Amino acid sequence: MRISPFSFVVIPLVLFFGWGFYALHTERINLHNQRDQLNATLLELKEENEEAQENIAYFTKPENLIKEFKAQFNYKEVGEKLIIVVPSPSMVTTTPTNSKR
Repeated sequence: MRISPFSFVVIPLVLFFGWGFYALHTERINLHNQRDQLNATLLELKEENEEAQENIAYFTKPENLIKEFKAQFNYKEVGEKLIIVVPSPSMVTTTPTNSKR
């Protein structure tokens, strides 16, 4: 059986281009995966940005700042009464302890 000189040129070219197309395809898949991850991160950051914008809008009003300050630090103004509600002992949940029998 005789192999033609044409086969020595065509077979390596087909293998070379096949390998090149495979490499391009795998790179394309990797880039699509990266794009999907970046889109997910972008969505999370957009939601976080919206929340931050809402907080900024809320805290730019002085009455909201005062309300938050009072809530966090139990602050009261002169002549104002402060009531702190503490749950009753029966409402406090406790975790059972492991006892050896």
